Amino acid sequence: MPLLSKRMGPVVCLFIMIMDIVAGILGIEAQFAQNKERFMRVWIFECREPSYEAYKLGFAACVLLAIAHIIANVLGGCVCISSREEYIRSSSNKQIAVISLIVSWIVLLIAFPLLVLGTVSNSRSRQSCGFSHKHLFVIGGILCFIHGLFLVAYYVGASAARAEEHMIRQQHRATGPRPLPT
Repeated sequence: MPLLSKRMGPVVCLFIMIMDIVAGILGIEAQFAQNKERFMRVWIFECREPSYEAYKLGFAACVLLAIAHIIANVLGGCVCISSREEYIRSSSNKQIAVISLIVSWIVLLIAFPLLVLGTVSNSRSRQSCGFSHKHLFVIGGILCFIHGLFLVAYYVGASAARAEEHMIRQQHRATGPRPLPT
């Protein structure tokens, strides 16, 4: 494994966590900005004025969440497992990477639409009426924190699995080709 990537690992993990934490904070702040606007509620329906501040904060949270996910997936590399048997035979680092990758995608597929729905509901220039979207930003923001944890676990697991595979390849090269059985 190159020396540069060993030095950059903690920086990448810190960068990913900071982006997800900031996205979560922006999502929660968007909820506070949305709650400051006037609204009238009747059962599950509410009419309220959109908040441009909530729109800006929600949009920024969506962008940061997406960028953090892309960076972790690109820099973490591809950890491919094609069958259950291969998963069972693989190293614990590779297993952690695969599980973390799957969970990070699931969390992204929940958090991102929540943040987008909250943002879109605040993008209109007129008062809107419909189902209550009261906690979309808060739930999306909290999921950003969880997303960051699983992305870091994925990046660390994928990096460790690559290092293990690199070490195994070097050991195989050092021992040379094995003789054919007679």
